[in-house]
Parts: sequence; structure tokens; C-alpha cells
Amino acid sequence: MRSHFPKLGLPLLALLALSGCGDGSLVLRGPSTSDEAAPVLATCPADVPSDAKCLSGRDSKGAFYMMAVPAKWNGILVMHAHGGPDLAAPDLDRSMEDLTRWSIMVKSGYAWAGSSYRQGGVEVRAAAEDTERLRGIFRKHVAIPSKTILHGQSWGAGVAAKGAEMFTADTVGERPYDGVLLTSGVLGGGTRSYDFRLDLRVVYQYLCGNHPRSSEQPYALNLGLPANVTMKQADVALRVNECLALNKPAAERTPEQKAKIQTIVNVIKIPESAIQSHMNWATMHFQDISAKRTGGDSPFGNEGAIYTGSADDAALNAGVLRYKAHPAAYQKFATDTDPVGKIPVPVLSTKWISDPTAFVELDSRFREVMQEGGSGGRLVQTFTTNGTHSFISDPSYPALMDALLQWVNTGTKPTPSGIASACLALEATYGKGCSFDASYTSPALSTRVVPRQRPQ
Repeated sequence: MRSHFPKLGLPLLALLALSGCGDGSLVLRGPSTSDEAAPVLATCPADVPSDAKCLSGRDSKGAFYMMAVPAKWNGILVMHAHGGPDLAAPDLDRSMEDLTRWSIMVKSGYAWAGSSYRQGGVEVRAAAEDTERLRGIFRKHVAIPSKTILHGQSWGAGVAAKGAEMFTADTVGERPYDGVLLTSGVLGGGTRSYDFRLDLRVVYQYLCGNHPRSSEQPYALNLGLPANVTMKQADVALRVNECLALNKPAAERTPEQKAKIQTIVNVIKIPESAIQSHMNWATMHFQDISAKRTGGDSPFGNEGAIYTGSADDAALNAGVLRYKAHPAAYQKFATDTDPVGKIPVPVLSTKWISDPTAFVELDSRFREVMQEGGSGGRLVQTFTTNGTHSFISDPSYPALMDALLQWVNTGTKPTPSGIASACLALEATYGKGCSFDASYTSPALSTRVVPRQRPQ
């Protein structure tokens, strides 16, 4: 264990030569090899241990980043891929917030590094490149870690899964990541994870008819918004509250409003508390995708989707608007966002069973993809009965990291029951909060999101 903050080191290739890896034949490729300026010392967020050292900077593509190294560093680096995605321009505050939330990693002895990404918006491969670039900055200007774990949270879990496929020993020239930790992950890939948000838009419009209003120019709801239309979350909330009164106590809603809310909850299978946030994402994020990522067309469709759970399913299915996913847009979005199940290192995931943002059923889709891609044996999935989408509990993450690193170091594949027991033992150090359900298996995604026709 290292007991001091590592000094700024030699150039990467020189360090590899000293370690016996630089024999002249090694050719490093990818973002990690780019010529990047050194980070500068920064003030650590309050939740980071006071004896840790923090650094910050902005990379050559414009992404901001934060790093933290504990005084008693165990030599292991956690590369963090954050969730969202944010649509606004990147700034350092985003990385500061991430370091604050994941200070448990630094408290547990790990160095931590997280990028804001170079841009806002739904572009997975670019975010994976920014994370890999930051790994290179750490290695060149801080230290060579003994192991590197890639951690993805929420949407960032999709970034990490894609990054672990993109950046391997074959594509980089060295093994960039020794293991992958995916928490609260949006793991169905973009072409599967967001179908229900189109379903929400069409069911909401069938019930409410105000997004868009009848006085406004109509547009295809699978676009989110037309490219030239600006709307804020407060604007979406105004419309939703006009129809559903989500901003009022249930007792103050009309019977019609209560009935519409219940229809959405039953048909879309999301809690009332999640309707507004998913409406926001189905508006602004869909617009970002269609206007900026897929050439003006939408990768989302609901042809063939049969909705159930309303008071009159026949009327609902006859009345909702129907859209066909544009084949080229679908393929482009799939290439950017969908994992293919070819991750060459151990992957450990966790999900709160009742997560209303990243459905637990998405983990079943990811399990299928890993099996289809030949990496099923390198995946262990765990689930918890308590938590939130943003953070499960302090002892949960050290338990997961311990299990993943044991797998990396010894080849011993962890079990959900072993992780559950290890978490309980860590509560004395990190506080209460363990709730792993070792017997749980996630249901198929089709039990939560209705199947539909897809481009071939």
C-alpha cells in the first residue's frame, strides 16, 4: 500500500519500459495516448477525506475533470463514467459533484478520476473516449496504478460498457481496464432503454393532448421536439401539471386527473413520482438524439406495441399515435449506444430492484447481450432491496469493489451471497445500508416494456 501522494511521473512509455513492458514493439493507440497538459492542484470537495490530494483540469477536447488520491492510496484507480447525460455545456462543477457523490471510493483507499465529458447530450462513444483520455492523463501526470477499474453509474454504465468494448488490449496496446463496475445502469442500449419513454409520450398525448397543444404545429412525438424548438423542464412541467396536477396533493386532484395518472402508471409501469422526469427526458433528450445524433430522424418507434392496463385498452391502442423507427437512425444510434457483449474483463453490476429510472429489467437485456457476445461468464449481477437510483448505500460500493478486485486478482468469481455477507461485515466501518438480495434475478425486459417492431 502506498502511503503518500505519488509524484508526477515519467512519460508513459518510459514507465512501461522500466516495468519491462516497453520493449520497443508496444504501440499504444487511442485517446489515452494523446498529448495532454498536466492537471493542477485543486480544493477537494468537503466530503472527500481532508488528507487526500485533488487535481483538476480540462483536456484537449474540452472536457473538465477531477481527480482525487487518498493519503493511503492502495494503488488502484477508479475511472468514473457519470450518468445523465447532461444537455448543457460541460463545466467543472459536474465533476466536482461526481467526486462528492463518490467520495466513498476515496474513503475506501482508491484513487478516483472523473470526466465531465467534452459535450452535453446523448453520445456514448464520445463519453467513453473522454473517460479513456482521462485515464491517460492520470497515468502520464500522476502515477501508474497497479489496477484500473472502470465504474459506470446510470447512463454512465452504458458509457462504461461501451468503453470496455472499445478500449481493450487489442485496440489500445495494453490492458486499459482490469475490471468493470456497473451501478444503477441504463444497460439496455439506447435502442431498448428508451422505448418506454416514447410509449409515455403517446399515452400522455392520448390522455392530455397538450404536448403539443392543438394550437401548435404538430410534430412526430418520437423526435422529442422539432430541432428548432426550445423548451425547458419548467415548460414541460407546466403542461403536465395542467393535465395531471402532479404538483398538487392527490386530494386536490380531480377524479379525471387521478384516472389519467393511474392509466399512465398501469400502462407504462412507472411510479407517479417518475412521470415528470421521464416526460422531460422524452422531450429534451429525444430532441438531442434526433436533431444532433441521428440525422434528423428518430430511432424510436412503437409499431406493433400493444398497450395494456387502461380502462379501455382497445380504445387506447386505436387512439395512440404510431411511429416507425427510421432504419438509418436506428442503426446509427445502436452503433453509438448498444453494447455488443464483448468485454474481455470481469464485470460486476448492481441495481436497486425498485429503480424507477433504470428499470431492473434492463439488467436482463444486458445479461442476454453479454451471453450473445461471448462474455456471459464474465458477468455477475447483484440486486438490492433498498436504495435510490443515484446512490445505494456507503457499504455497498466497497463490498462490490472488494469482490471485483478479488475476481481480478485471483480469478475467483464472486457470488451474490458472498457479496451480501461481505457488505454486512463492512457496516461496522461504513455504516448501515446493506440490502443485497442474493436470490433475486431480474425479469425479462419484455415484462416491463411492450415488444414492438424494429428495423432489420
